[in-house]
Amino acid sequence: MTEQYWIGGFFIDVSRNQITQNKQSQTLAPKALAVLTCLAEHQGKVVSQEALLAKVWPNTVVSPNTLQRSIAQLRKALGDDGKVQTYIKTHAKQGYSLECDVRWHDKLNETESVNMESDGDVDANEVSTNNVSAINVAAMDGPQDDNSEATSNAANLNAISTHDEHKEQANDLATKPAVLTSKLPKSSVGLVSIAVVIVILGVIGYGYLAFDSPSAHTPSVLTFDRLRSLTATDDKEFDASYSPDGQYIVFHRYLGKQCINRVWAKDVTTQEEILLTKEWGAYSSHSFSKDGKQLVFLATEACREPVTQKSCYDLVSLDFEKSLKSPQKTNLMLQCQNSTVRDPTWLNNNHIALLQKKSQRWKLISYSISDNSSTVLYDLKPGNLLGFSYSSKEDLIAVTGVHGDGQHYLDMLKPDGHLVSSHVLDRPQEIPPFRPIYPSFDPLNKQLLFSTGRQLFTLSYQGKIAKISQPFADRMAVPKFHPEGKSILFIKGPYDSDVVLLSLNQLADKNASAQKQSSQSPSEYVYPSFQRSTQGEDYAIFQPDGDLIAFLSERTGDEQLWISGSDGQGTQKITDFPVDTYIRGMDWAADGNSLLVNANNVLTQVFLDSSQQTIPVKYPVIRLFQWDSIHNTALLIVSVKGVLKFVEYDLAKAEMKELADNKRVIWALRSEDGRLIYKDHLNQLWQPGPAEDQRIEALNQEATKAKTFVINDNVIYAINTDNQLWSYDLNTDTFNILGDVGEDVDDLTDINKTQLLMSIRVSAKKEVVELVVSE
Repeated sequence: MTEQYWIGGFFIDVSRNQITQNKQSQTLAPKALAVLTCLAEHQGKVVSQEALLAKVWPNTVVSPNTLQRSIAQLRKALGDDGKVQTYIKTHAKQGYSLECDVRWHDKLNETESVNMESDGDVDANEVSTNNVSAINVAAMDGPQDDNSEATSNAANLNAISTHDEHKEQANDLATKPAVLTSKLPKSSVGLVSIAVVIVILGVIGYGYLAFDSPSAHTPSVLTFDRLRSLTATDDKEFDASYSPDGQYIVFHRYLGKQCINRVWAKDVTTQEEILLTKEWGAYSSHSFSKDGKQLVFLATEACREPVTQKSCYDLVSLDFEKSLKSPQKTNLMLQCQNSTVRDPTWLNNNHIALLQKKSQRWKLISYSISDNSSTVLYDLKPGNLLGFSYSSKEDLIAVTGVHGDGQHYLDMLKPDGHLVSSHVLDRPQEIPPFRPIYPSFDPLNKQLLFSTGRQLFTLSYQGKIAKISQPFADRMAVPKFHPEGKSILFIKGPYDSDVVLLSLNQLADKNASAQKQSSQSPSEYVYPSFQRSTQGEDYAIFQPDGDLIAFLSERTGDEQLWISGSDGQGTQKITDFPVDTYIRGMDWAADGNSLLVNANNVLTQVFLDSSQQTIPVKYPVIRLFQWDSIHNTALLIVSVKGVLKFVEYDLAKAEMKELADNKRVIWALRSEDGRLIYKDHLNQLWQPGPAEDQRIEALNQEATKAKTFVINDNVIYAINTDNQLWSYDLNTDTFNILGDVGEDVDDLTDINKTQLLMSIRVSAKKEVVELVVSE
């Protein structure tokens, strides 16, 4: 493929992924430029979508939306207008054509070629982190537990790289000798040049020393060759990692729709799969001992007498060598009944590092196997930890967290807790200010890597973030490097859910029919989808006193807000949030003319004409439960220096009132008459009393357990774990089972006098894929 060419007044340099005009350069996705080059090669002719997809994404299944996004990027870079279409023209149901003259680099004379390179040239360091091909990987996210997002918080400021400062000094000096020598006698030129060279070498040498230190490394470039599936089955696989010798990948395979799994290994060479655990369990992500002989992970089970939490955590080990010969039972190492722990990681000193949470705050602890004791490695007061990663090769721990100033930091530690460096995360505009970051170590380049869903980024040890790819076609998550850095494991696979609109009479009829036909259970009924795509649709809610239904959908590749008529017609997208946006809560205004949406931890009022207005909130918003547009208040979970608070926030006065006596609140709503009802992490429902909050005893039985609930006319409705729809009248204290629903129903999202809205799970396939790093 030709590396350089002109389109009108634009110089295209494919080798640098750049489009330049009047010495102003833009860096584009390699795939977008490949589309442009293909159109240029057929200048003036219509190229079909199929031909473009086959040319640019060979042997890869991608949707036409991927091509359309590339066309949109090109038009924006060329200053084109999608309506006028000066450069790239759309031919309905046919394809695209390039309508501007093309001049190829190899057809120009040498002088013109030199001029073009000068016009298109920028510092290679500015584009070095963007030269990666977009790779088609599939979506991964399904509904997440609110607690897992609890510490997604805080704003940031830009941090300045010490190594970059040295680099800039060296560049400045490198341009000065010509200026100096032009003003000196010829006899002095040699001495000045030698002196300058010595200074340059000294600065460069100092730069290399700084580069080698953990606090001053800048991101290295990663490029990829191909993506391949490793566990392409009908099951769900999570938590994949390589063994220390790289011979095996180890992953967890789940049982159907349940949360229990077994641990498996797969020989990278022979592709043989080996069952490692003898028993099913709720096992967490695992970690290898340094010698590769042992695995450690958590086994979670319901606490027999839940006092502070409903789940207890056992730290267990597994003999990996024996398990490769036959499945083994796990060995109990440590029990945690009154604190939450996660991310057990085996350190080189044979201790195990874990994050432990008590009273809403996480700290990093080190568990000594030999002494059966633990010590605190790192604790932020004030502040909170988000996550950590460990490099066995460098014997370093990278911790991300929210400090007392409310900003996100990267802290580098030694395994004894010694703080090596601490830097504010320097985020590019692609990453929202409050998004939590969970990086993994790159074993070759002294840097970290993380994914936000469809984008990959490197993270230097001093907190500097650089994008290494344009948005992927689909989502990926949880990157784990090969020990030698030659490939990366990801989890991919879409969470496909639909919206169901069902009348209460239809629900009653289905249950009556099931009672007459004993061979058929209501749980076996297939509900017709009100909104359906191959991606996730969720959280549908009725417009107050109107015929519209608002819902979330990922059908365009990103989570966006959509509206539809109650007949399913007139469906349209009313938001255009950026790539990898995550929405955690929305609610209608009382007049039905707008909605309040919590997107990327920021409240945004979205009107039906797609116009938007940001609502300032002093703290990152973790969850929006309800919006009272008449009094302009909202029930929120906010993060204050990394600690979660359940509050009622006055949006006009920017004031908040803490609620629920510092309980860990999972869901909350106010009834029509103003009563606050909330659910805590132990599945207990509460309402305020005359002196203190009181449990609703009728709703604290096993049969009433539910993730969320809705309130209509002072009646609470929810679907419990036995797939039953129930109601509780707050005025009469009356509890009723209204009927059974299908086993594929995830949740009840809204109800009115005659109809209900539910989310149903279509599929939740997950698999392990491997992204091969270019040499």
